[in-house]
Amino acid sequence: MNKLSLSLLALAMLGGCQSVPASKQTPAAEQQSVVMISLDGFRWDYIEKHGAPNLAAMAADGVRAEQMRPAYPTKTFPNHLTLVTGLYPTHHGIVDNHFCDKQRQECYSLGDGGKDSTWLKGIPLWNLAELNGLKSATYFWPESDALIGGMTPNYYYHYSKQADYEERINQIVDWLKLPADQRPQFVAGYFSLVDTMGHRFGPDAAQTRDAVKKVDALIGELRARLKSEVSQPVNLIVVSDHGMSTVDLDKAIDYRKLPISEDFKVVNASTRLMLYAKPGVDAMAIARQKQKLLGDARYQLLSKADLAERHYTDSPRIADIILETQAPLVFTDKDKKDFHGIGGNHGYTYTKDMGALFVAEGPAFKKGMMLPAFDNVDVYPTVAKILGIKLLSKVDGDGQGIAPGLN
Repeated sequence: MNKLSLSLLALAMLGGCQSVPASKQTPAAEQQSVVMISLDGFRWDYIEKHGAPNLAAMAADGVRAEQMRPAYPTKTFPNHLTLVTGLYPTHHGIVDNHFCDKQRQECYSLGDGGKDSTWLKGIPLWNLAELNGLKSATYFWPESDALIGGMTPNYYYHYSKQADYEERINQIVDWLKLPADQRPQFVAGYFSLVDTMGHRFGPDAAQTRDAVKKVDALIGELRARLKSEVSQPVNLIVVSDHGMSTVDLDKAIDYRKLPISEDFKVVNASTRLMLYAKPGVDAMAIARQKQKLLGDARYQLLSKADLAERHYTDSPRIADIILETQAPLVFTDKDKKDFHGIGGNHGYTYTKDMGALFVAEGPAFKKGMMLPAFDNVDVYPTVAKILGIKLLSKVDGDGQGIAPGLN
């Protein structure tokens, strides 16, 4: 979507948006803005590991977490939705990048919410802003082009991996320079480069280091331009969805060789194998299948207690049987001759390698503070508090993990 079509779309949305004005709303000229940028796959320690001076400077001028704990599973879409809804994946509905729903007898794949928003639950931050009388904008945040609750951001783009990174910075700054009655107070942006290189080459690779340096330079440019070109107070929050672990593809588990009955649909999530019982398959058949899969040291068959510890229960989208492995292992359906070497992956149960980034600066944040690790469900209520808007539904985070870093 080019700038002209975006502008026309935005004007149409502004005319028809079902926003509810907030009581005693701060005048737009004085309203603090929040810009939240996600660096997909940027592990909590990449600032030091790969050298990210702009993010380091931002942390020195603001607040940084030792690491931010992602929701389970540590995948891209579940955690991006958690960040903007304050809900665990089973509550916002996106329980993995790919999964099935046993009630609907349908399966979800990345971005399907754009075609059918009934996959999604909760009130994302862009809708929350609008329902409180503010405007919002997103540049590629996962599922931000979906019609959630009959609403979209006032300004948004449909995802294109080829979109120029510099243009994303330009657009974010341009949005914030709009006249007060058109300007978004909440802006979200998304960069995928570090995750792409981490998967391809692993977290220790030179290519991943170069990707870190590139996105760090973009953050540096954004910081400078927010200070020099934008007149209203802006809080910049940089997050990631998860970390990255080294995997050895030569040790991958070929799940086609496991004793899995035709009674089950298999969804391979790489770090997890999800088995959904087909219609008519009863509890006894599920129990027998579980018994056949026990005893393999390469993976763990997760119990109800295991899933409860991960806040991963009470949803028809949770598979009947979940096998989970740990790095450097992954599940595959490819022959060994088709791949080799070492790459990176995420999606494992939380370990330090899965830890995500949180760095923030601006008038709402203290200076030079390191916060203990906290859960990413705390981001949503924190952003709402900074914007001065009310939560309109129950969420899983309370903001207490970030609260010590606020002014």
